[in-house]
Amino acid sequence: MEITASMVKDLREASGAGMMDCKKALSECNGDMDAAMNYLREKGIAKSAKKESRIAAEGLANIFIDGNKAVILEINSETDFVSKNAEFIEMIEIIGKSLLKSDAKTLEEANEVETPNGKVKDYIIEKVAKIGEKLSLRRFEIVTKNDDEVFGNYLHMGGKIAALTVLKNTSEDVAKDVAMQAAAMKPLYLNIDSVPEDVVENERKVQKEVAINEGKPADIAEKMVEGRIKKFYKEICLVEQPFIKDGDLSVAKYVANNGGEVIKMIRYEVGEGMEKRNDNFAEEVMEQIKGN
Repeated sequence: MEITASMVKDLREASGAGMMDCKKALSECNGDMDAAMNYLREKGIAKSAKKESRIAAEGLANIFIDGNKAVILEINSETDFVSKNAEFIEMIEIIGKSLLKSDAKTLEEANEVETPNGKVKDYIIEKVAKIGEKLSLRRFEIVTKNDDEVFGNYLHMGGKIAALTVLKNTSEDVAKDVAMQAAAMKPLYLNIDSVPEDVVENERKVQKEVAINEGKPADIAEKMVEGRIKKFYKEICLVEQPFIKDGDLSVAKYVANNGGEVIKMIRYEVGEGMEKRNDNFAEEVMEQIKGN
């Protein structure tokens, strides 16, 4: 399989490894991106257990709450300049509050929701014509809670990161602390039970290979894996993470000490997983590959 500059670029951004290491990993793994990531980690070249999201599209995320109902949404623009525009910020507020009154579950349904300025899709088209950039509602989620539950919400950098939490039997202050934790520490899952089994098994395989490559016998490697899986959970699961305000406590323990339990967490980082416009990067990478 031909290894393209774009593939090398994607793996480089995901792993933090050098370009030639990424090209070799892709060649060894016949272009399979996940297998190449594992290859780099097994060789000790890529250290991170989590793939770093590519922050690409600009825009803002926001959260709106009314009683027992909340909505979190992300709307993208082409440039950061536009995302700071008062009209763009007002548009997000109008769309967010309109979605909050709806029962939309899909983007198709959300685009048909009526706002004071027409349907969401038509309102966005109107703003595209006026602002002069492509704008789009990328994602949203409407969340409802019970009376014995509270919302926590936190916006970082004016809405570049938004985190919404639902906690039971505790205060809004505690729920906000947990939302801040989610914003800062990038958990991928709420708790251990929510981590897909294939994700855990893949991590076990990678960590076993790491231990064997470190020269450990197979039986010792197996024991080391379980300890590393526990560390893995502390990185990717919100309630297992050390609490940012008191590292001696896990998030679960901090919440329990305040009589509560974490029920739900949603975290949006604007542009995560989307490709950044960089017209010359692929050519630059290919030139370096050809030169080696």
